[in-house]
Amino acid sequence: MGFVWPVRVYWEDTDAGGVVYYANYLKFLERARSEWLRALGFEQDALRDHEGIVFVVRRVEIDYLAPARFNDALEVSVTLAGLGRASLEIEQAILRGPTRLAAARVKLACVDAVKFKPAKIPPSIQEAAGRAT
Repeated sequence: MGFVWPVRVYWEDTDAGGVVYYANYLKFLERARSEWLRALGFEQDALRDHEGIVFVVRRVEIDYLAPARFNDALEVSVTLAGLGRASLEIEQAILRGPTRLAAARVKLACVDAVKFKPAKIPPSIQEAAGRAT
């Protein structure tokens, strides 16, 4: 399953019925990707400030399979599915115990932090991400 990050559902994540609002699943996915990068040894602000790059979401495909609810303890997985010269393909899942609530495929582009034009992923990130698969 790759990297896993725990997430608790708070009241602010839900609609009036106590069900997680669909857009908040994207936030859960983002948090897990940020923590995955941190676990690999890369802070996003340091990448911006020292490497001159940022990762931006280019595409997201998500299937909502079952609802998450207030106070649920979730696990969000991150698995590298593809590594290009200037992009990463990530497969993610949001689970409550053995129940898969959402499945997503995210394409991240590496871009110059100032020009927002495609930039080569630094070798250190390519190597660390490749080892994590």
